[in-house]
This record gives sequence, structure tokens and C-alpha cells, in this order.
Amino acid sequence: MNEIRFRIAIDAQEYLRYYQGAVDSVQVVTTDGRRIQFPASALQKYVDRFGVNGSFRIVFDKDNKLVSIDRISN
Repeated sequence: MNEIRFRIAIDAQEYLRYYQGAVDSVQVVTTDGRRIQFPASALQKYVDRFGVNGSFRIVFDKDNKLVSIDRISN
């Protein structure tokens, strides 16, 4: 499995666009400089009243399918 780390900060107002379906994917730059894209719904469990903020670890399988996203720190 492939593990990638990234930091993200999406305020609550901006995340509302994702939640309402106006935007369906998130694009981030990883800590090693790669640009990746994944479904915004994968972050839904990390949304609080401030939006989504923190450092995360994303795991992909051998076919680059999303396995999990875990918050590492706020």
C-alpha cells in the first residue's frame, strides 16, 4: 500500500460547496510535492464548525484506489 501525507485547511464556508455537491473532489499538494486528487466525501468525518484542518495520511492500494484517510494532527 502507498501512504502519502498532506496538510489541508478548508474553512467551513468553503467546505459547504463540497457538501452541497458544487465541488466533488479535493486536490492537495503532498508533503513530498506531489499533487493528488480524491473525493471530498472522504473528509466528511473530519469536518467541524471551522471546516477541515490538519495533517492527514491517505492510503492507496496497489491500484491507486483510496483505502483510508486518517488525521495525524490538527
